[in-house]
Amino acid sequence: MTQRQLPIILALGTTQTLAWASSYYLPAILADPISRDLGISTNWFFAAFSASLVISGLLGPRVGRQIDRVGGRQVLCASNLLFAGGLALLGLTSSLWMLSLAWLLLGIGMGLGLYDAAFGALGRIFGDQARRPITGITLLAGFASTIGWPLSSLGVDTIGWRGTCYAWAAAHIVIGLALNLFFLPKTEIVVRSEGPVAKPHIPMDRMMVLLSFAFAAAWTVTSAMAAHLPRIVESFGATPAQAVFAGMMIGPAQVAARIVEAGLLNRYHPLFSTSLACLTHPIGAGVIALFGGGAAAAFALLHGAGNGILTIARGTLPLSVFGSENYGYRLGLLGAPSRICQAMAPLGFGLLIGIMGGGVLIVSSGLSIAALLALLFLSRQRKGAATAKATVPQPISSS
Repeated sequence: MTQRQLPIILALGTTQTLAWASSYYLPAILADPISRDLGISTNWFFAAFSASLVISGLLGPRVGRQIDRVGGRQVLCASNLLFAGGLALLGLTSSLWMLSLAWLLLGIGMGLGLYDAAFGALGRIFGDQARRPITGITLLAGFASTIGWPLSSLGVDTIGWRGTCYAWAAAHIVIGLALNLFFLPKTEIVVRSEGPVAKPHIPMDRMMVLLSFAFAAAWTVTSAMAAHLPRIVESFGATPAQAVFAGMMIGPAQVAARIVEAGLLNRYHPLFSTSLACLTHPIGAGVIALFGGGAAAAFALLHGAGNGILTIARGTLPLSVFGSENYGYRLGLLGAPSRICQAMAPLGFGLLIGIMGGGVLIVSSGLSIAALLALLFLSRQRKGAATAKATVPQPISSS
């Protein structure tokens, strides 16, 4: 890791931790107190949150194009302002309409400020050498829930949920905006021959479709487990204490897997590590099915390890397969279906759990295996394309 990379990794890792802790991981702590004070069902709160995830996914391609054109500094700084505004409005909320507007702003902020945008920014800065910095920021941001949930809980207990929202909003201005503004380098604006705002052409060929499907299937499982893992393991006989402990194991497992990816697996193509990551959830499901609720922690460790590597793969795999040209826009296109599936997964799996109980792991394991099969087809397609390119006769230059 070069000296040039380290300050950017530390700055982006910190701002990503802040972004995830104050948006994606916020409902787990604040949904109940906010809904209770507003006199609404938590279902309405989570509906607004799900809508914000859909908005962030739909914004992905446009945000990616902007990062490809002007770099990530401006986009990520704008995300801090949007996060701060959304959180401040959430703190002022007195009705369902204000709640919905707050999550609308937060959804736009997530579209501009979570991993896809950060990965795109690193692609603009480091080009094809961005794999190590991408791994670096995910190592730091892997602790977003570990840090964010206790801080939000402490805030609710000491200054109330409104004060907690204001504190997170202030952190985006004082910490997030400052780090993104001063540590991310300015990048040269790309002006294309057809105009600076023209949309680049990225064909939705078979490799794009396969990779988009693999990410959507895998992240559906991730989002479903984030919402329902304690409930699922309790259906296998785990006690509430065992379920809570299992949930606590996911964060450390993610970080440990990312360390392994950065060290041992870094020498292999990201397709290899991503394929391994798709296997860990089904293996964990088999373990808890065989040994019952007492194996809840083992299931969580295996699921968390796979999820940790999948997060890195979201940035490194498209970079390795397609290169750094139009990288941010490609990430947006690939990530949009994933974000929408992530938004729908908690509700969909909640309904399935009511019908199937712990048997819902058959569905989640099937999705993980489907993602693996898509990656295997992608690998074959990639090798076939490389072989075809190598066999094309080259023109003989005359001297």
